Amino acid sequence: MSQAAIEAQMENLREKIRHHEYLYYVMDEPSISDGEFDDLMRALKKLEDEHPKLVTQDSPTQRVGGKPKEGFAKVAHSRPMLSLDNITNEEELRDWDRRVHALAGEGAEVEYVCEYKMDGLSMALHYGPGAGESSHLMRGLTRGDGTTGEDVTGNVRTIRSVPLSISKERLHTAKLPPTFEVRGEVVMPLKTFMKMNEEREAQGLAPAANPRNFAAGTIRTLEPNIVASRRLDFYAYFLLNEEGGDLLQEQGEALDALTAAGFRVNPHREAIKTVEKLLAFIDKAEKQRGDLGYEIDGVVIKVNSAEMQRRLGYTGRAPRWAVAYKFTARAGTTRVEDIRVQVGRTGRLTPVAVLTPVVIGGTTVSRATLHNADEIERLGLLIGDYVKVERGGDVIPKVVEVVEDKEHPRGDRKFEFPETCPECGSEIVRTEGEADYRCVNIDCPARLRESLLHFASRGVMNIDGLGEAVVTQLLERGMVKSIADLYALTDSRLAELQHEVKTRDKKTGEKKTRMQALVGPKERKDLWIEIEKSKKAPLNRVLYGLGIRFVGERTAQALAEEFGSMDALMAASQEELERINDVGPRVSEAIREFFAIEKNRELIERLREAGLTFTAEKRKKTSQLEGMTFVLTGTLPNLSREEAKAKIEAAGGKVSGSVSKKTSYVVAGEEAGSKLDKAKELNVKVIDEAELLTMLETQL
Repeated sequence: MSQAAIEAQMENLREKIRHHEYLYYVMDEPSISDGEFDDLMRALKKLEDEHPKLVTQDSPTQRVGGKPKEGFAKVAHSRPMLSLDNITNEEELRDWDRRVHALAGEGAEVEYVCEYKMDGLSMALHYGPGAGESSHLMRGLTRGDGTTGEDVTGNVRTIRSVPLSISKERLHTAKLPPTFEVRGEVVMPLKTFMKMNEEREAQGLAPAANPRNFAAGTIRTLEPNIVASRRLDFYAYFLLNEEGGDLLQEQGEALDALTAAGFRVNPHREAIKTVEKLLAFIDKAEKQRGDLGYEIDGVVIKVNSAEMQRRLGYTGRAPRWAVAYKFTARAGTTRVEDIRVQVGRTGRLTPVAVLTPVVIGGTTVSRATLHNADEIERLGLLIGDYVKVERGGDVIPKVVEVVEDKEHPRGDRKFEFPETCPECGSEIVRTEGEADYRCVNIDCPARLRESLLHFASRGVMNIDGLGEAVVTQLLERGMVKSIADLYALTDSRLAELQHEVKTRDKKTGEKKTRMQALVGPKERKDLWIEIEKSKKAPLNRVLYGLGIRFVGERTAQALAEEFGSMDALMAASQEELERINDVGPRVSEAIREFFAIEKNRELIERLREAGLTFTAEKRKKTSQLEGMTFVLTGTLPNLSREEAKAKIEAAGGKVSGSVSKKTSYVVAGEEAGSKLDKAKELNVKVIDEAELLTMLETQL
């Protein structure tokens, strides 16, 4: 095949993938299965691996790149990204409307565009000319201080609803030039937020307070692969020319152009001319806020005309032509009818108050979290009490206080925490110094789905094809009740899996649904091969896949190298475990708790019978780097950071991301940044790559 034909084939695949990404991530209307989409991506990746010179910057395979060397560069905005003034009631809204009309001039007709105020992180995306009269993403900036933002382009590229390129045809339809700026909001969907918090709690970390904070922290991480895994969304709401001026003459027109260009734009928007209709829109938004799948904290109201916006101008800190109507805190008083315990996907037991239904912020609330046994004690809560329930930035309503007065008498029954898991009957544990009780049975039905997805993920057993859709159906149909059941799956059982596919008639536009095999014959064969291949995964990955609390990838590697077998690890004492770097009392106790559960030991035996790897080569004891901590900074002449890190860890050393008094050496290369300055400040010894290699050779 000629190079031109290969190039055409690759571009055809890219266009197909972009089209299906748009349908899935922007329109929420997928037309093919996850498996079919993965096949397209694999086909493109194979061609790009074979022809690396033909890889384009805006290829769908290039969303996740390398991390920045040293932090994020500061870049000035084309036009300040100002905050909006807030109003919270009808009187303030009418006052603002009167001021707008007064400034607009006598007899001027004012039209507003109302949009839901998404509770996320403001972002400015700059697009410039690409190949074939297209436009591609050049830069993504955070809001920063409003005048200067941080360049987080590498992280923005991982957000699937951000177009990496916009075709000539879409630009023509949207009536946009190749160079323009889009402003919008990066948000974390509530489903993702809840999953991320569960994972944090499983690792012993404090849960994030709300999706906005989590999204902000995610977009500023130096690891693009982490950003990609958290499935952020981007909603566009403003359009500027390359100098920061108005590109179109109306806000409504700009939103339509952004939609036509392929951006995700919030569909909840309306052009309005009267305060009464503004209030009706605000009321509708407040009633819907609990059912959107993402957080909103109000409504943004903008003057529609760009010319009138310029005439109204700005105060010292905000535009006069726009305002944010902020919702009041959502709270209500109701009675606790019962307290039940739910088991999360990480095994955490959470007491939940069963409430007499109460309407809070337009949503009927009948359940509220009580967090843990200590919180019940702190509240002094009895079953039958009246309580204040709040729905603020948190996803799940929570009980904030007991209400005690003449109208609200106290309850009469104390809640007793269960002694066994309500889902599987296993013994529950509560580590000293922690608030939560946990079920540590990895096959507990309440946590099995998450356990399977973790076990099959790329960094663990790498079972390609065993994604969320397949796992969900395997569980729903009762085909898998344990991780070990994966190794008993047959082609005929996998063939039973089907899913509903939504399509649209090209002529009539009518939506239709049809049932389709979730895993086709080729995919079933590939999945079976992947499952068989996973049996050869090293012991450290098997340990990581078990989901033992606090045992991440690094700790699993250390355990495998130290003990050399699953049996030796299972028999290890707490003292033996704590001899390992990074294994302290909490980690050692979690490991011993896991292996003490009979059902977990049964799982281990089933995995052994399935043929998984249960032995590893023990690490040779070293003397030179044992107990030493290294920090890498700058670009080394021969080794990548990953290679240097692997060599140090193989020799018994530890690599940290920050310099402290405990740091043994800072290994500095070209363009070393703030870490080098910190090392000098703390009198930490600085070495180069040659000195590091000498140390490594000496200890072998």
